[in-house]
Amino acid sequence: MNEDLKEMLESNKESLKLEAMKRIVGLIAKGKNASELFPAVVKNVASKNIELKKLVYVYLVRYAEEQQDLALLSISTFQRALKDPNQFIRASALRVLSSIRVPIIVPIMMLAIKEAAADLSPYVRKTAAHAIQKLFSLDPDQKEQLIEVIEKLLKDKSTLVAGSVVMAFEEVCPDRIDLIHKNYRKLCNLLVDVEEWGQVVIISMLTRYARTQFISPWQEDAMFDENNEKAFYDSDSEEKQGHMESKPYIMDPDHRLLLRNTKPLLQSRNTAVVMSVAQLYWHLAPKHEVSIVTKSLVRLLRSHREVQYVVLQNIATMSIQRKGMFEPFMKSFYVRSTDATHIKTLKLEILTNLANEANISTILREFQTYVKSQDKAFAAATIQAIGRCATNISEVTDTCLNGLVLLLSNRDETVVAESVVVIKKLLQTQPSEHSEIIKHMAKIFDNITVAMARASILWLMGEYCERVPKIAPDVLRKMAKTFTAEEDIVKLQIVNLAAKLYLTNSKQTKLLTQYILNLGKYDQNYDIRDRTRFIRQLIVPSEKSGSLNKYARRILLASKPAPVLESAFKDRDRYQLGTLSHSLNTKVGGYQELSDWPVVAPDPCVRNVEVVEPVRTLSSSHTFKSGSESEEESSEESEKTSSDSGKSSSESEESSSESESEQKKKKKTKKAPQKKNKPTVADRYSEIPPVCQTLKASFFFSEYLLSRCHLFLSFSGCPLFFVCLLHHMTGKGLSAKYHFPRQPCLYQPSMVAVQVTLTNSSDHSLEEIHIGGRNPASLNIHCFNTIELLEPEASVTVSMGIDFSDSTQAANFQLCTKEDQFNVSIQPAVGELLMPSTMTEPDFCKEQSKLLGMNETSATITMATANTSSQTIRKQVLSVANVGVVSSSQNDFHRFAGRTVSSGALVLVSLELKDSTALLTINTEKSVVASMLLRDLKQALTQA
Repeated sequence: MNEDLKEMLESNKESLKLEAMKRIVGLIAKGKNASELFPAVVKNVASKNIELKKLVYVYLVRYAEEQQDLALLSISTFQRALKDPNQFIRASALRVLSSIRVPIIVPIMMLAIKEAAADLSPYVRKTAAHAIQKLFSLDPDQKEQLIEVIEKLLKDKSTLVAGSVVMAFEEVCPDRIDLIHKNYRKLCNLLVDVEEWGQVVIISMLTRYARTQFISPWQEDAMFDENNEKAFYDSDSEEKQGHMESKPYIMDPDHRLLLRNTKPLLQSRNTAVVMSVAQLYWHLAPKHEVSIVTKSLVRLLRSHREVQYVVLQNIATMSIQRKGMFEPFMKSFYVRSTDATHIKTLKLEILTNLANEANISTILREFQTYVKSQDKAFAAATIQAIGRCATNISEVTDTCLNGLVLLLSNRDETVVAESVVVIKKLLQTQPSEHSEIIKHMAKIFDNITVAMARASILWLMGEYCERVPKIAPDVLRKMAKTFTAEEDIVKLQIVNLAAKLYLTNSKQTKLLTQYILNLGKYDQNYDIRDRTRFIRQLIVPSEKSGSLNKYARRILLASKPAPVLESAFKDRDRYQLGTLSHSLNTKVGGYQELSDWPVVAPDPCVRNVEVVEPVRTLSSSHTFKSGSESEEESSEESEKTSSDSGKSSSESEESSSESESEQKKKKKTKKAPQKKNKPTVADRYSEIPPVCQTLKASFFFSEYLLSRCHLFLSFSGCPLFFVCLLHHMTGKGLSAKYHFPRQPCLYQPSMVAVQVTLTNSSDHSLEEIHIGGRNPASLNIHCFNTIELLEPEASVTVSMGIDFSDSTQAANFQLCTKEDQFNVSIQPAVGELLMPSTMTEPDFCKEQSKLLGMNETSATITMATANTSSQTIRKQVLSVANVGVVSSSQNDFHRFAGRTVSSGALVLVSLELKDSTALLTINTEKSVVASMLLRDLKQALTQA
């Protein structure tokens, strides 16, 4: 099946091997089994070609555990690769080594992890943290040595490492809280810069940590005296002496630090991060601050139904205890016709929880619509919700009952059956006032076919038979005729009805009761036979029954407590919000319970360490460097960061235009980091997130490096054109301009990177600059983090990502400050929707032959005299489109290749010179892109 790939891997040409590995990794990404190629792939593990070696390691990570014997043969190669100058090779070698799950190499793995933990590259240290978890699962006896490595990595200043080492901590030694003490404040300060999944892990861990180290902020008489300042006249006031005995609650500064540093993450694009912050506030914040998370949770309801399901479950739990949080957003929980049944049911649950005297009329009108739904399960759940509202709010009990009685005439059996069951429960609360309803239910009894509904009516007849003395015996007479054909649950209630009528109206029902008891005595179901014999001994006096029949009335006709209609989410708050245990309502393996708040807070001095600014890793303003160059750069940045007066390299590059007053302010802030509330620079916005370790991400990263190198080679010398986004007159002092840096977007591969320069031209500071609403609402934008403060005359450059979906349609959104909102739009030229693609001339011709006919657009143009040289042609084409230059063996042919950013469709541009004219051809599946690109290129090449 894969013979051609084996031949390519065994050839002497590096290009064929590289192409084979790309195809193999592509097969793995699609879920295909490529394990049979392991022997052929592992032979290339010692290749000197960096790109080939990376792809081989990607393959080995996937199959090393399955093919352990063959992988062990190459273990010496992996050990040598751990010393490779290239950080990505070192990390990949460690990843493969930790994937070979053979106990005999545990010492080798341990040594490799310890060396990697001290590596100069943060990427290698991050990989070491991941390897810790694998080694621990392979050999738990290594726990103590691994804890030493974890302790060392927890002190790491890099944001790239933080999330991974905390994950290792949670897996290996979650009970070693003492390891967190010295790193608590550092983790809180690094949190906003850590990659998203690392943020989720750290927030979860810090939630558990805070519950063991701080006292509860939920005390009834809590006074939030955070400054601990004594009132001026306290010493002279005798009235306040009683209050002084119970000291006011003072929130620990470290407790407040955690809440303050997680609050900005509520704006995260990652739903898991938002959910993590929400659960942290729910479990740790003072009650009056929890409502901060409400808007963010409601925002998540616009996401996919899987996300909606989890978020709605958590909101359902929250809404039971604190209705006021979500009541202003009640309309967000109205059911839509497109919602799935499980989503509808959860929204119904939340609306029922939010119901009170003020809004019940609105909610009941909404429920009336839901009852008519074609979704029978949802209609039945709505009727149950109406019953809960009637129970909880006494003012509407009669209204709800009357509405349910009207539903008894509904054509749908499911609706009628559920109405009967709910009415039965409601009547138990006040039966004396509703004998007419019981009579009405007896009249429609013959038309009801659902067993549970028939059984409910019979139970009501028996329980309140004295209130309907004429109707109950007649119902029993009808039941005696159909007894043998009824469901078992109905037969049991017929026997109960007969027994109760025998005790209260024996003259009319004695013979009927004996007949029914005889039928039940020989029924096929043993439960009914046993019940019949018991009832006979209980109600009919005989020598065998003794004195048991004296207690028949007290047993059968005893008053029964009314059922309590409660929410299914009432007791779910015993589990931590956002966990699998909370979602399933049962404790699952690996769940760690939140501890109760300590009565007396432990000594806060254990957390007293110097706070150091985070190391900025891999800034977007740097070109990628491999091997020792990137390590030296990383170590230099670490040294700069740890010095008292130094600034991180990304900060110095991005904030070069800031005023001296701003820089003084930052230095002042660094001297007192515990009082730092609002960061004044956006130096973190251009960071590159860590390379994911999935197969697809690894393959993408290889292509990403390749395209990035080509970008700097092909586009150098082309000017950057800034476009005005917001004029300072329109923006009330805030001006913005943007350009397309033509770099791969670091947030999503399908997004186009955009750099926006924001300038404060006013005489006052601007606060909370952020992206607001967008049009259309489905527009996919990666927003820059909120800029808390921008001083007068200061500028800051931030990065955005926009998914234009291969269209030049403008992206409309709002640029907001704390006080104002400004409508702005970014419209790309068609050439900015492309990314360069590296390709040889034969590959170009091969791909072009596949894109003929309707996929080819061409035009003959008259070249301007100044545009006939090769260098000028390349410059003009690259100024229009972000494509890569394909080397050509013919002087009169010029070829360029690229792909659309959003869909990855290939775009091939060729220019064949013929004297003063030229044939311009574009081959691509995207006809709209082709026609617009042809227009722009014609204009650039024909004008001098």
